Amino acid sequence: MLIRTRSFARAGLVGNPSDGYFGKTLSFTFKDFFADLVMYETPELGFVPADEDDATFSSPDDLLKEIQLFGYYGGIRLLKAVSKLFFLYCREHGISLERRNFTVRYTSNIPRLVGLSGSSAICTAMLKALQRFYGVELPIEYAPTLCLEAERDELGIQCGLQDRVVQIYEGLVFMDFERSLVESTGHGRYERLDPSILPNIYIAYDPNRAEISGKYHKKLRVLFEEKKPDIVAAMGEFADLAQQARDALVGGHPERLGALVNANFDLRDRIFNVAEANRRMVFTARSTGATAKFAGSGGAIVGTYEDDAQYAALESALAGIGCTVLKARVEGTWPVA
Repeated sequence: MLIRTRSFARAGLVGNPSDGYFGKTLSFTFKDFFADLVMYETPELGFVPADEDDATFSSPDDLLKEIQLFGYYGGIRLLKAVSKLFFLYCREHGISLERRNFTVRYTSNIPRLVGLSGSSAICTAMLKALQRFYGVELPIEYAPTLCLEAERDELGIQCGLQDRVVQIYEGLVFMDFERSLVESTGHGRYERLDPSILPNIYIAYDPNRAEISGKYHKKLRVLFEEKKPDIVAAMGEFADLAQQARDALVGGHPERLGALVNANFDLRDRIFNVAEANRRMVFTARSTGATAKFAGSGGAIVGTYEDDAQYAALESALAGIGCTVLKARVEGTWPVA
């Protein structure tokens, strides 16, 4: 038995970073970047290292750069953490698994640490493979929660539900993390939307802006738990922007999305200390008439553009500051079976 699974990169369109704070978000997965995973039966259970687990360096400088950017761990810890929680889930729910082992290997072309959800793509691809290998189907609304707990609780990575939800559901997804629902069930309310209702969307990223997103999320978590009034209020505003974006698209008004995208970043810029290099990406894109905000925690942006002429201007302007631009090709099954 040879099992192949794939999870796509994601861009947070409106609402982030409220996904870890009982807010609402609108996000999508796109075709250009993905994590692939292969699982096959073997006598022993094994995890094969990938590029992210590289332990060979050309010089001390390369070693220092790698550790400063990416830490001491690669993707294997993610595979192990998801496996542990999957096996525990099956044990706790009385699910009997066939006695057989696997070896798993993964690859990823998702640019690292620029806010396109590379780590959660590895986690969700692993959970998809485990379910197929053992013939177990977790409730789809719970699957993202298991992946979140693998990263947050097992590995101490600060993160929220958004990335895992959209990578499990795929396509364009609206998420409502209403507090009473999340605290009582462990998951939010998730709605797949038809990607064809989107206007023209682009994504741009700067590979040299790599930054560990957990550092940002850790600071944000502390401020939120201290109930700083401006932070708590901002989370409510982010959620409201996401709701407006969802309603505009579903209501047949895609032209309203761009202003909400801009408003999302402008709120973030007022409340948080946005790095100047990240701010420059946003305002360089906006100088062409396009809209722009972070796709995640920084290093990549997402926004709307009017036509091919404006897209060409985007490419030219952002190339001038070292960014790669692409047209978003939303990936996901529609309609839902």
